[in-house]
Amino acid sequence: MLRKTALVCGAGGFIGSHLVRRLRHEGFWVRGVDLKLPEYEETEADEFVVDDLRKQETCERVVDGRFDEVYQLAADMGGAGYIFTGEHDADIIHNSSTINLNIAHGCRRRGIDRIFYSSSACIYPAHNQDDPHNPNCAESSAYPAAPDSEYGWEKLISERLFLAYNRNYAMRNRIARYHNIFGPSGTWQGGKEKAPAAICRKVAMALNGGDIEIWGDGQQTRSFLYVDECLEGTTRLMRSDFEGPVNIGSDEMVNIDQLVDLVCAIAGKRLHKRYIAGPLGVRGRNSDNRLIEQKLGWRPSQSLTAGLEKTYAWIESQLLRKAA
Repeated sequence: MLRKTALVCGAGGFIGSHLVRRLRHEGFWVRGVDLKLPEYEETEADEFVVDDLRKQETCERVVDGRFDEVYQLAADMGGAGYIFTGEHDADIIHNSSTINLNIAHGCRRRGIDRIFYSSSACIYPAHNQDDPHNPNCAESSAYPAAPDSEYGWEKLISERLFLAYNRNYAMRNRIARYHNIFGPSGTWQGGKEKAPAAICRKVAMALNGGDIEIWGDGQQTRSFLYVDECLEGTTRLMRSDFEGPVNIGSDEMVNIDQLVDLVCAIAGKRLHKRYIAGPLGVRGRNSDNRLIEQKLGWRPSQSLTAGLEKTYAWIESQLLRKAA
């Protein structure tokens, strides 16, 4: 029996490196490709190509035959400190769009008819997320389109790209809108980290009884999905008859104050919250999981606290290693 093969684009990133490991454990032969190797651990890919997917010749080289599964996770991305300042808008649109165009074209040329594309909850209209207690992120609410950032606009047009390839070229691409994926081996410093990692870092570095800085008033809401749950939803969608787009996220919504309190409880610390100005994104966001449960018979089950415990322990270990 021939071994199944997978191509993971963005395999040097957080979700991509976890996906490579999962596919390998499922018995796949995996080729990873990215600008860089994973930062915090050795890749488990059978073959890893360090190159730039913005170059068409790179895509032609890595998409050199048939793959059973292709996962397109490569993108120019980061947390609020990167996406919402406006300073990186041109790069975000140019880099991510170019990669998606190259991968879609390269796979079609090789007769690969199914690509998983990781879109984002950032595609949802900003005006549907003004109420932190009742955001609307149902998949059907995406249009009329009004994302809150150029990152969201690029993700939305790339969704349309992969869906157009389905219609025009009889492909079976799959699209998921990720909602704030977190866990060990994710970026936790430097400006591209997302809220759970940033808060875990701040709490771990703070002295008991000290201060912790929070962007905004702490009342903005989000949901956060642990990476293992994300991969379960991703592979289920990839192997299903449903093209999406569909949310992959948790519907356990918390505000940022509550997120800080959860991490402080894990760390056994009492900290004073100090609110400062900073890039925030929308006021409220929560994954609507009705469609994924209807179409795939699945929804995330792990609690936010369980995921934070693992993430906090990992970030604390990184700080200790850095200090040694």
